[in-house]
Order: sequence, then structure tokens, then C-alpha cells
Amino acid sequence: MSDPIRVMVVDDHPMWREAVERDLTAAGFTVVATAATGTEAINRFLATRPQVVVLDLQIPEPSGVEVTASVLASDPSSRVLILSASGEQDDVLAAVKAGATGYLVKSASREELIAAVRRVAAGDSVFTPGLAALVLGEFRRMNAPTTPPGEQLTERETEILKMVAKGMSYKQIAERLVLSHRTVQNHVQNTLRKLQMHNRVELTRYVIEQGLDD
Repeated sequence: MSDPIRVMVVDDHPMWREAVERDLTAAGFTVVATAATGTEAINRFLATRPQVVVLDLQIPEPSGVEVTASVLASDPSSRVLILSASGEQDDVLAAVKAGATGYLVKSASREELIAAVRRVAAGDSVFTPGLAALVLGEFRRMNAPTTPPGEQLTERETEILKMVAKGMSYKQIAERLVLSHRTVQNHVQNTLRKLQMHNRVELTRYVIEQGLDD
């Protein structure tokens, strides 16, 4: 069996923080640290190196957005899942632009949270229903930059790229195309390398800019 996913929980409300920690521990995750402020979060992240940070945006300074940027600057392989009471457009977009790969509102169920942590750890992007459309809508309104240089994508890579942009998980793509989960991951990593991009959000924006989302 693989090692448990290492998680840090950041929230300034003790009861909520403890409840999330308890739920994640019961689900088989290893909670390596908790924090109540942005400063604690950054320091404890550096000390424990969790794979996933479950982070509230509204915490004592530095803010959740600043913590997200700091965490990913120090370890780009880590993943940040926002768990916030706010579903406001500005908050969601600020978090995504800082590098968060998931965003759940606190009304999400225990099961949704657990599934989101697993998916984010596996490299998927996860958003509370409605928020994914918001993010894509914002990217659609932005001016398209110059298409990044890169090698030609294969037909299979393009096919998987379109599915990624629709918010499908690697597992869903693998089932649809009758491929292994690892094969799908390899195709996505090759696509990222060819397009000189870093995450699924950038890939989704590329699909929109190139008109591949029809």
C-alpha cells in the first residue's frame, strides 16, 4: 500500500480546524500540522512539507492567498485546496491565480472534502459546483497571450487536453478512453512540457484561447 497522503489544515477557528483534522485522520490521511495564522502556516509548512494544504482564505496575516503563493514558491509539487466560507468571484480567482488547484466552500460535505483532498493530491483540479464555470468564464474574458512555443501535440494528447479543460478527473478520462490512470497522467505531463505550462488551469485557458472547447 502507498503511504498516506500528508496534509496540513489551516483555519483560525479552533473547532472547525479540529473537526477537519478529525475527519481527514479518520479517512486515512496523515495530518502532519495545523495552523491558525498565515505566519504559522508558512513556518509549519516548511517544517513538515505536507503534500496537500487545506487552507481557509480568511486567516490572520498573511492572507490565505499570500500563503498559497508562498507555499507553492517554496515547493511547487505541493497542492493547495481552499476551504472557505466565501464563494465570491474575487476570492476564487485570487486563489486560483496564486496557484490553488482546488476550491471548496465550507458548506461542502465531509465526503466531498475527503474526495477533493484525494483528487488534488493526485493532480486534479477540484471546485465546488459553479465555481469551475466562474473560473473558465473569467479566463474566456481575458485577452489571449501569444500561444506558447512547443512541440506539436498528438491527437491523443489533444483529445485528453479537451477533457481536462472540461473538468474531468484523470480517472474519468481513463475510463472514457479505456486507458490506465498512469497513461492519462503521462499524456498530461507530456502536454504540459510541450506547451511549457505548469498546471491544469493553464491548460484549460490554452484550450479556450485556441478554440478547442467547442
